[in-house]
Amino acid sequence: MASITGPQILLHSRSPSLKLKLKPSSAFLLFPNPPFSAKCTRRRAFCSINSNSKPHASTSIVPDLLHYLNHSWTQFHATAEAKRQLLAAGFHMLNENQDWDIKPGGRYFFTRNMSCLVAFAVGEKYNVGDAFHVIAAHTDSPCLKLKPKTASCKCNYSMVNVQTYGAGLWYTWFDRDLSVAGRVILRNGDNSFMHKLVKVDRPILRIPTLAIHLDRTVNQDGFKPNLETHLLPLLSIKSEDTSLESKEKNSALSSKSYHHSLLMQVLSDELNCDVDDIVNIELNVCDTQPSCLGGGNSEFIFSGRLDNLASSYCALRALIDSCESPGNLASEHAIRMVALFDNEEVGSGSIQGAGAPTMFQAMRRIVGDLANNYVGEGSFERTIRQSFLVSADMAHGVHPNFMDKHEELHRPELQKGLVIKHNANQRYATSGITSFLFKEVGKIHNLPTQDFAVRNDMGCGSTIGPILASGVGIRTVDCGIAQLSMHSIREMCGKEDIDIAYKHFKAFYQSFSSVDKMLTVDN
Repeated sequence: MASITGPQILLHSRSPSLKLKLKPSSAFLLFPNPPFSAKCTRRRAFCSINSNSKPHASTSIVPDLLHYLNHSWTQFHATAEAKRQLLAAGFHMLNENQDWDIKPGGRYFFTRNMSCLVAFAVGEKYNVGDAFHVIAAHTDSPCLKLKPKTASCKCNYSMVNVQTYGAGLWYTWFDRDLSVAGRVILRNGDNSFMHKLVKVDRPILRIPTLAIHLDRTVNQDGFKPNLETHLLPLLSIKSEDTSLESKEKNSALSSKSYHHSLLMQVLSDELNCDVDDIVNIELNVCDTQPSCLGGGNSEFIFSGRLDNLASSYCALRALIDSCESPGNLASEHAIRMVALFDNEEVGSGSIQGAGAPTMFQAMRRIVGDLANNYVGEGSFERTIRQSFLVSADMAHGVHPNFMDKHEELHRPELQKGLVIKHNANQRYATSGITSFLFKEVGKIHNLPTQDFAVRNDMGCGSTIGPILASGVGIRTVDCGIAQLSMHSIREMCGKEDIDIAYKHFKAFYQSFSSVDKMLTVDN
């Protein structure tokens, strides 16, 4: 949505022959890329630590969500993992640059920039003018991104220049075991180029805090780091052979090499390529601590990027599971769709963001392709007027230590179901009609919902809901999973809310057509 942890032991080995055998009592330790998986006892957190293993089948999707989170350090990885799951489920990949051949009963998807994805399944009884039922979310989260020129040296330390992305709680990035992930552009042997994802799953960066002995009033005055000068991660101690004897030599080197040779060597090792083959990089700074379950009863999820990968995964999984069997679309007239956008945290104004007409261009192409020889007026416009959009973005759960930050009668709680977001000034796109219809879906399936409205004396965040709703006039409800620590490097939400959101989204796909017929507004 646009607008801190205990000691840990980290082990890492690149040796394929190394095998670790731990006692059950040691299974709670967190590893960035361990060669085993573990499930802790009720008294300890269950951690999704083997991110390369296939999730186990379960009535709950929480283990699968942890798997998804641990694979999805960046918006690129989140999209790539969604692509992998869609292909495994039998969806056909489309290309925006090519002709489409859409058929009733078919399941399709495409990506844009490998950070935005649109997937859809066409009901077998689709007729021209029938609706789209859409759940939209976003793949990006507040983070630090590497600047175009990253090499910096201070006091014999090699440091990495970064820029802030979104409205993060930046003080939470200090004293964390950090790394980098994202994508690079590689030169092939035939002098063509390709983009490839990279993820360095060991801690290579850290932003150390200043000792309290050198900042005696920090607890009274507050920790207020300068985002330009205090937020640079340390990479290494500068080696002797890379030391520079003069500012002139340093300036000359900077004009030729934008990045530390050590950083580029780390990337080339991960990519199994030569350093000279890397022609450009687009990287995020990432926390290496895995997503896991926590709390005395393992009722919480502790993770980075819950905002908004939790919503993205629940929506994606609901679409896949709502049409996994051959007969699931047999009686469906509508087109079920998921749209995952990038750049929501910075306003959505990009080619891969919700501000671009990506989703509506896809809708028009789908309607046109399915129309065949239909001759009639306003088929796309009639489709939009019948369609319905769920804007899914994480919601602010009431904080027990700051209860006064919530309006007294609108205090969403963890483990109590999806939160319907309301704002009279249209910061959210929810209306009385759309909230009723979405709640009615939940009521039919015995799924709880909550309501949120911001205090009148506080500003209100926003989502992609108003952007999409006003884009072409599609009915929209804004909702989200309640969470704490939003925009921290480490967020938390309730485990049960994940399953409730998944069930509500799946019920939306399966039941909304019948629910929508129960209410007439403009006739």
